[in-house]
Amino acid sequence: MPLLQTKSIDELIASSQEPSHRLRKTLGPWSLAFLGVGIVIGSGIFTVTGTAASGKLKDPGLLQATVLDLVMHGRAAASALGRPGAGPAIVLSFAAVLVACLFAGLCFAELASMIPIAGSTYTYAYAILGEIFAWIIGWDLILEYAVANMSVAVGFSAYLQDLGDNIFGFHLPAAIAYPLFPAPGSPAGIYNIPALLITLAVTWVLVRGVKESAETNTTMVIIKIAAILIFVFGAASAIHPGNWHPFAPHGLAGIISGASIVFFTYVGFDAVSTAAEECKNPQRDLPFGIIATLIICTLLYGAVSLVLTGIANWQKLDPDSAVAVALKNIGYNRIRLVVSAGALMGMISSLLVGQFGQARIWFAMSRDRLLPRAFGAVHKKFRTPYVGTWIAGLLVGIPSGLWDIDTFAELTNIGTLFAFIIVAASVIVLRRTQPDRPRPFRVPMVPLLPILSIACCLVLMMGLPLLTWLRFFAWLAIGLAVYFAYSRHRTEKLAVPER
Repeated sequence: MPLLQTKSIDELIASSQEPSHRLRKTLGPWSLAFLGVGIVIGSGIFTVTGTAASGKLKDPGLLQATVLDLVMHGRAAASALGRPGAGPAIVLSFAAVLVACLFAGLCFAELASMIPIAGSTYTYAYAILGEIFAWIIGWDLILEYAVANMSVAVGFSAYLQDLGDNIFGFHLPAAIAYPLFPAPGSPAGIYNIPALLITLAVTWVLVRGVKESAETNTTMVIIKIAAILIFVFGAASAIHPGNWHPFAPHGLAGIISGASIVFFTYVGFDAVSTAAEECKNPQRDLPFGIIATLIICTLLYGAVSLVLTGIANWQKLDPDSAVAVALKNIGYNRIRLVVSAGALMGMISSLLVGQFGQARIWFAMSRDRLLPRAFGAVHKKFRTPYVGTWIAGLLVGIPSGLWDIDTFAELTNIGTLFAFIIVAASVIVLRRTQPDRPRPFRVPMVPLLPILSIACCLVLMMGLPLLTWLRFFAWLAIGLAVYFAYSRHRTEKLAVPER
């Protein structure tokens, strides 16, 4: 069936070596690890932690209720509750997400080492499950990277405001510093100009070259890790154990709900696999980069969440700039200054890697003719997919000036969890269909471990609100319409040269 046609792994690797589509190989194992940390430790550690701990109790309603609550408590009770916060048990939410991400990370490591091609999950689906699955996951990844990067851009603007207030006692006018459609209770403006400008600046760096982008990212990662450590050790003396009681105010539902939100903070380690074609030794370096990213980030997340919920009441955490506001409230303005500066560096590096991954997904889909040829155009000098990179910059930067951070975070989560399910399923299928193919890295206990990965992802998806599910299905419906109206006809004519 045409919808289930696949591309052989050897064919995919051969097509990546064509001169017109070849990318420059400049990345080593630690460059990949820093790319992973660059995107994972971004806005989430400074912003989404506050949202997950405090929940959305001020805006209850059926569409804000999680699917898990609908199943456990029924429509009426779930509608009244809205979104349960994790409270200080946000630490357990991070632990739950780590388990899910470790399972998924091992699956990514096996496929990335076998299929070292730009495109990540999209490419794996095309090689293993078929074209229609590849399109669905590619369309899903467009959503994942785009909305994740929008969230980072919005978080950058919030921390820029805090830094200006801390140093100069100055705020940008609300009209150009806040979105037109803010979260309930947050200030509104006309357009978030800083969010747009930082996205365009990062896009320019990415177009200039991968090596230059990786070096820039490494510098910013070192700065933000230093800022995180200063916060952890500097604010530890202000911890009040009473803030940790009750530890889990909404029980298991709150922990899973919090995990579904903070899952956003782990989004990005899969972006390491999108750099496969630009690795010097992908079979060795990709698994290292993915696993190292998860280990480093988990240690940092656990430390930050413990200190944050210890210095501030979980119900009063600010959803947009939780760490900076908590430090301001306890009078730690010097540490607040360092954290805000580190947060800005962290968000820039997160945005840089996120935009990098998004452009590579589009590049791979264009090479397979599922998207227009322009998305796969490679710059003659810089050897980067420059047209797709600029389009990605505009499609992320413009909407980031209009909406709040929570909307973007939730859409990112459901899209990423869906992608992780596809990766785990692909490992199982490929072990059956091509058992003798060389695997530089092997997932242990197949099919048990991939099945556990799928189960963890489904549980986290159930912790997301009904409204997020509806938006996700609407996005997939639009994607299928585009596929049957445009992309399918292009791939059916692969043998006919384009005019």
